[in-house]
Amino acid sequence: MLKPSILNHIEATGAMAIVRTETVERGIEIAEGCLAGGVDVMEISYTLPNASDVIRALIETFGDKLIAGAGTVLDGETARLAIIAGAKFVIAPNFSKEVARVCNRYMIPYMPGCTSVTEAVKALEAGASMIKAFPISNFYGPKLISIFKTPIPYMPILASGGVTVANIPEWIRAGCECLGVGGLLMKGTKEEIMENAKQIRMQIDKTRKK
Repeated sequence: MLKPSILNHIEATGAMAIVRTETVERGIEIAEGCLAGGVDVMEISYTLPNASDVIRALIETFGDKLIAGAGTVLDGETARLAIIAGAKFVIAPNFSKEVARVCNRYMIPYMPGCTSVTEAVKALEAGASMIKAFPISNFYGPKLISIFKTPIPYMPILASGGVTVANIPEWIRAGCECLGVGGLLMKGTKEEIMENAKQIRMQIDKTRKK
């Protein structure tokens, strides 16, 4: 899948499951719940040493039905490991020129965490495909999207933190391209994850139609 296709798919879905799991089996179970509920984009965090194994297993199990990427990628070495494992995108809580260079070399979308307009612009100049509003989305909520996009309307933004089913319409109306969701799409049974994914999917689709 080419870089523009990946980005278009992520934006079309509008939601991304942010997942930390200690076993491959649990990763597959979470993915099954998310897919059944209509969320087919998943970030696997490299805070755990098995992240590459989980990404490989997800790709082998679900193929093109799921867009699996890597999260918490702090350096170029980890970025390359994630890409070798098959990650379709790379996300980080920080901006790194080294990671940007590796991702651009292999045509993989890079979404670094930024807290200011200055930092976000520097990331875009380095080739970032989307800006992860982190950790500021937790503190400022949906209003930060319009603050960033008033001077830079073409900046694609991934919200990471502070997203609930109830406030999804606010994020979408503010212009957020994708919502990163952790607990709702990671905890509980497969059936509970599916129901949460359905609610998220419904809110996104309903708000976009208005």
